[in-house]
Amino acid sequence: MTDDRRHTSGIIGAIAGTVLGGAAAAGAVGAGRARSRVVRTRAELESSEHEHPSEIGLLPRGRESSVAADDGTRLAVEEVEPVTPGARPELTVVLVHGFALDRRCWHFQRRMLAELTDPAVRVVLYDQRRHGRSGQCSARACTIAQLGADLDSVIRTVAPEGDLVLVGHSMGGMSIMALAERHPALFRDRVLGVALVSTSAGDVGTVGLQRAVLSHRNPTVNVLGRLAHWRPETVDRIRRLGGNAMWAAVRRMSFGDPDVEPALVDLVDRTIAGTALDVLTSFANTLSTHDRKAALRGLSQCEVLVAAGTEDRMIPYAHSEVIAAELPRAELLPLEGAGHMAMLEQPGELDAALLELLRRCTHRSQVLRRLRPQADEAGSRRSRLRRPRRRA
Repeated sequence: MTDDRRHTSGIIGAIAGTVLGGAAAAGAVGAGRARSRVVRTRAELESSEHEHPSEIGLLPRGRESSVAADDGTRLAVEEVEPVTPGARPELTVVLVHGFALDRRCWHFQRRMLAELTDPAVRVVLYDQRRHGRSGQCSARACTIAQLGADLDSVIRTVAPEGDLVLVGHSMGGMSIMALAERHPALFRDRVLGVALVSTSAGDVGTVGLQRAVLSHRNPTVNVLGRLAHWRPETVDRIRRLGGNAMWAAVRRMSFGDPDVEPALVDLVDRTIAGTALDVLTSFANTLSTHDRKAALRGLSQCEVLVAAGTEDRMIPYAHSEVIAAELPRAELLPLEGAGHMAMLEQPGELDAALLELLRRCTHRSQVLRRLRPQADEAGSRRSRLRRPRRRA
């Protein structure tokens, strides 16, 4: 491969490989050195905290269906019922994945939630539009506002009743903020808890990153977007040629630990590689203009967990501190040494915090159920007192 061709494949690999933006220099270094994957023995893999690599991202599927978004885009949805047959779930937990990923990134959280008995929960996962198994749409429909509307469609279709806990990673957290902006009453009446993982309320790419690679102001993105639209086969071929560089960029930009389990990098690498480049560039504008600090007020009545890796190169930890400052009652969880894919890199600590969030929400739900009849009776009494007396 010529130097020019290697450099070109490295640029495209870096743009495709970064999950929310990234440092162009890091991608170039990854392309220049094209580091090979770390190979571990079976004994080392089996002694790690994770299951065998072949099982990462592969769990028994729940009930699968499609939900039509308000513009007709098909959203692939999965529902996992409580582990105890016939058990009535106390909460429905909706997991919302991030940019260039799909619902497989929730591997550890899905497994933990599916095994819960206290509280018993129902889990809903789905692939964002143009991601995973979901349908395609125009570039104009690739906006955070539309993702919020999609989340609303999923909830109205597969979880129309009962208490909710929403968990969003990266762009998934932004989708939750967009839903709060769109339907604040839902967060007052049904959403008891929210977990925002490695996400931002605005100013993406302005803190801690060399430059916003995935930005509508970046001419390279504009050129690549047009190329991906008109010649997708050429772009895909170049991406495959830059495979090692892309894998190295994914490891550097998505994880904090340089010795992270290669199987976890493989999972993220597969999801990004399975996302067409024009999808990545189509979301560039909405990511770089996302600003929903005002929408955070809609979460003030919820139990909130804000978690992020302290070594996140995509959305620096400072963004989570900003969110927590806007929500004084929120729990702020720093995952020391973790990168952007914190839920894969440190699942134990995050899962423990999620479980505590669910238990707080369950307790609140029980209290509200006891108070509702009293409130209804009080309202009925006030209504009778206001009722005009009939004349004799």
